[in-house]
Amino acid sequence: MGILKKLWPTLGRDLVLNRILSSSLIPIPLRWKFYRGIGMKVETSRICPKVWFGSRNISIGAGTFINYRCVFNTAGGIVIGRNVDIAMDVSFVTSTHEIGSSGRRAGKSTSAPIHVGDGVWIGARAVILPGVSIGDGVIIAAGSVVAKDCQPDTLYAGIPAKPIRSLASQLVEPAVDRRLDQI
Repeated sequence: MGILKKLWPTLGRDLVLNRILSSSLIPIPLRWKFYRGIGMKVETSRICPKVWFGSRNISIGAGTFINYRCVFNTAGGIVIGRNVDIAMDVSFVTSTHEIGSSGRRAGKSTSAPIHVGDGVWIGARAVILPGVSIGDGVIIAAGSVVAKDCQPDTLYAGIPAKPIRSLASQLVEPAVDRRLDQI
């Protein structure tokens, strides 16, 4: 019985969270309800199959869309705002290691939370690193690596991601996602 108790956190994550609930058997418009049912803080959203969660240590705001094969390493916790669009293969990495000795360079594990504001658009295969806060209305270009905080209403791109231009002059009311009205 003791071994099952030790294995359950990993089994629960790998079997229930990342096999059953992330499978194509769960309809996209209902998936958020199943995640909420197991204790995740998820509002009405669209989460595609094959999204991987490290744990339930995440909050996802209403109107958010998460595309296929995204990875959420949740050791430090992740907060995703409302009306966020996350393209395919985006990685949120909340943990890293201190530099260790030459015998093992990956030293002590550390983690820091990630915060994504409202109305953000994150392009395909972007990587968001530990401790980053992304302001409201930001666009992260595809393939970017975000290592520092991002100011609101700004386009960021590159490795590491740097501000490219302000989007403040392009402020408009966000479109209502009619797909969510059908839930």
